[in-house]
Amino acid sequence: MLHDPVAELAAMAALPLERAGAMPVSIYTSPEFLALEQSRIFARSWLCAGRADALKAPGDYLTLDISGEPVIVLRDAKGALRAMSNVCRHRMSVLLEGRGHVAAITCPYHAWTYALDGSLRGAPAMELNESFCKQDVALPGIRCVDWQGWIMVTLDPDLPEPAELHADVDKLVGYLDMGSYTETFREEHRWNTNWKILAENFMESYHLPMCHRGTIGGASRLSEMVCPEGFSTFNYHHILKDDSVPLALAHPSNTALTGEERRRTWLLSIYPSLLITLTPGYFWYLSLMPDGTDHVKILYGGGLSPDYMADPEAPKHFAALKGLLDHVNDEDRGCTERVWRGMQSRFAVPGALSHLERPNYEFARWISRMIAVE
Repeated sequence: MLHDPVAELAAMAALPLERAGAMPVSIYTSPEFLALEQSRIFARSWLCAGRADALKAPGDYLTLDISGEPVIVLRDAKGALRAMSNVCRHRMSVLLEGRGHVAAITCPYHAWTYALDGSLRGAPAMELNESFCKQDVALPGIRCVDWQGWIMVTLDPDLPEPAELHADVDKLVGYLDMGSYTETFREEHRWNTNWKILAENFMESYHLPMCHRGTIGGASRLSEMVCPEGFSTFNYHHILKDDSVPLALAHPSNTALTGEERRRTWLLSIYPSLLITLTPGYFWYLSLMPDGTDHVKILYGGGLSPDYMADPEAPKHFAALKGLLDHVNDEDRGCTERVWRGMQSRFAVPGALSHLERPNYEFARWISRMIAVE
């Protein structure tokens, strides 16, 4: 039987939450649908390249690919955050790889050299070409902003700023000032699952008691989980944590937070693929990029709130946090890779959603809307 993933998804998204099911299998397994996601979602959205404090000094850089487009993000000579094409203007070699520090960007192929603002500074043995003018050559700029401490990049020249698109994020969690949190680790991983499976896994805490029974599952109760209606550009839910994970609670010295604010954990899913857990004591995040239907590239990072960073026991807090999060991530990897394997079955059929999976329902509806716009 031939399937039309776009039509199948639209049919599911048209149902009310009370009758909704999980997304059709073809939404995850179809290469044609992934191509639509790349062109209509990832090429048209603000994507997260990590935390702004990962690039501290002029010349610090990182690289990423957006829908097949190689991109450099760096601190320029004036300390401003800047993004530009990572493709040489001579013979089109990729310029930089990974992360690092440079005084200038030098092409590894023919040594054309660019300043940190993207202008061409040097081009060996070009003096005999009468059509060549160094001043006319520069790496194309790409939109890049610091939003709440996050490096946000887009290929879309007309997309509204993140501060406008996600204004309701600040209304929800502005009292925690996530821009003031400090990143203490940043890693890159690749898992054998579809990017949406991992995104959906983050969006619901229905799986916590079982999937995370060895770590954080016991600190959360299904009866206390709240999954409100989300917004047009993100969904969220929140959990009240007990003291079994002390770092999730406000620091004892913090007198600004009161009542349930001191133990509320927020889970924010900024579409399409920035997933943030924010607590009074720490944050951690995943930023996802599809790598085929069967793999996802993961930027995984986290850190501490100002109160815990100022604590003399900060290194101890960091070590405890990192150990916990790594274990949680290992559990999530097992769960999400099993879902991908299960989707290969001839008997794989999406089931009905729990009320605790409302964010997944809203995510599916958002994907359906985005894919429909040519």
